[in-house]
Amino acid sequence: MSPTLAARNATDELAASPDSEALERSEPSVWSVIAPVGREIRLGMVVSVVGLAVWLGSIMMFLPIVGELVADDRDSQRLVTLLAMSFGLVVVSLVCRTIAFRISHLAAFRLEQVLRTELTTHLAKVPYGKVLSAGSGAIKKVIVDDVRALHVFVADSTPTYARVFAAPLVTIVLMFVLDWRLALVSLVVLFVGLVAMSFAFRDADTVRRELDDANERVSGVINEYVQGMQVVRTFDDGSGSFERYRTALREMTEVLREWTGRSRFGGYVAKTVFAALPMVITLIVVGVPMYRNGSIDLQTLVVMLMLAPTLTESMVPIVWLQQAIVDAAASVKRIERWRAVEVLPEVTVGVAPLDASVELRNVTFRYEGRRDDALTGVSLQAPAGTVTALVGPSGSGKSTAAQLLLRFWDPDDGQVLIGGVDLRDMTSEQLSRTVGFVFQTPFLLADTITNNIRLARPDASDDDVERAARAAHAHDFIVDELPDGYDTVVGERGASLSGGQRQRITIARTILQDAPVIVLDEATAFADPDNEAKIHLALAALAQGKTLIVVAHRLSTVRDAHQIVVLDDGRVSESGTHAELVAAGGRYARLWSSFNRARDWGVRTHGDGPSDRSTTTARG
Repeated sequence: MSPTLAARNATDELAASPDSEALERSEPSVWSVIAPVGREIRLGMVVSVVGLAVWLGSIMMFLPIVGELVADDRDSQRLVTLLAMSFGLVVVSLVCRTIAFRISHLAAFRLEQVLRTELTTHLAKVPYGKVLSAGSGAIKKVIVDDVRALHVFVADSTPTYARVFAAPLVTIVLMFVLDWRLALVSLVVLFVGLVAMSFAFRDADTVRRELDDANERVSGVINEYVQGMQVVRTFDDGSGSFERYRTALREMTEVLREWTGRSRFGGYVAKTVFAALPMVITLIVVGVPMYRNGSIDLQTLVVMLMLAPTLTESMVPIVWLQQAIVDAAASVKRIERWRAVEVLPEVTVGVAPLDASVELRNVTFRYEGRRDDALTGVSLQAPAGTVTALVGPSGSGKSTAAQLLLRFWDPDDGQVLIGGVDLRDMTSEQLSRTVGFVFQTPFLLADTITNNIRLARPDASDDDVERAARAAHAHDFIVDELPDGYDTVVGERGASLSGGQRQRITIARTILQDAPVIVLDEATAFADPDNEAKIHLALAALAQGKTLIVVAHRLSTVRDAHQIVVLDDGRVSESGTHAELVAAGGRYARLWSSFNRARDWGVRTHGDGPSDRSTTTARG
């Protein structure tokens, strides 16, 4: 299994920001991130501005139209021609507007594809710990919500963005050409509206950051609530997960309420001023007396009154456009935070391993944000074709050591080698062909059985898939119990299958991969006896001729390993065979004794009467 597939098994236990220092170093603009569709955006803007110009041209046609209407010697044919020309310009303007938005929407969909492909590809190459520590809520927000926010900005805002800048400028110029006095009156009205708008949007950046943080907390708690539904329904009386959700939602609502309260008055004033009617009434109040005293002709006054709505309506989108820009900028910042996370360095031309031997040579590793090393000076050797078990108490570093073999991280010091080659000198393709991983918790995509098995080798034939399933002792239940056999869709995370069935499918996937080195993270830890037996048979088929590294939680599964390496507090405390380590009376012997006592745990019922009680006891 490749590191990309393994990363999909990440749990969502921690929440932390990835590489804040990288974020500080990078302050990109919205336009730089949407640059992949920059040509389409510019084309859409140009078409939008052309549509605006044509629209204003249709209004200017009313200078001769009104002149013809009030003329004593009216030319009806000319009047009809002028009206037809004005109507035609309106149609052309609407067509331009439609084309502009079509261009921008197609560009937005392409941008979604580009950004999501880039982000998921990048995430597959960053250290696994970055993905794990961020949590599913934060990653989902970036890949889904933030990319969607940029889609909305490109699709709906960029054509409007061009019009918002062009419309007031061109309209004011035309109004000054027609009559500078009424143009000045229009500017005064606009100034009042802009002042009111500035009051409405004061502290907008701060509020937006608070709202984004609150929204991310809500998203994270929702994920926790849904993923832990079984536990929540069983134990949560409303004071746990659900209460955290209500608290997060209340915090977000409070941020919105406070901002709405501060901006309400300015927003109402701006909305009123930027409506068409107040501007038109103002120009009528000032313009009609001018017309009566002969300082302005009727056709000029009429066209000025027709231009006024265009001027005010061009300002209305500023309110939501500013919000769209703020949203897009916040999304860009989060997207760039992930883009700035350094990927694990990879060579262009890798070195092929000489054999399937595994070695950790004086490896030291510390998780980011932790004070203590997870591994300190760990050295071990696993010859090709042997079985090496990693055992130790919880937190001893055994899973970390195993995951270093997939290069989820690079060690801070020392080397991890396969076939004498440092993993850093291998390409990711070479590593994925060399190391397979069977996780304790199996993971399946919401796809068919065939596609889940074929995930390890996309070019595998149906016969190859079936042979792998047979070797994993999965073929019988696939054919006999599933409604569509190998074409059965297993649901999200394989929800339609039992745990043992899911595990056998993942083992079939690893068998199909046919990697010479296999890492097992106690694949039978949660299986019932029947499934455990079948999984053991599947693992036996998987292990033939392979080098096995087994992370052991149940010591009985590794008694026959060629060597057992005992980790304690991130260090190798002892190693040897089962018999050697038990005889030595060290850490492993104590673990073995504890394991046997725990295995003998059981439930006994004392007495036979109705008041008898059941108690747990440890036998032996």
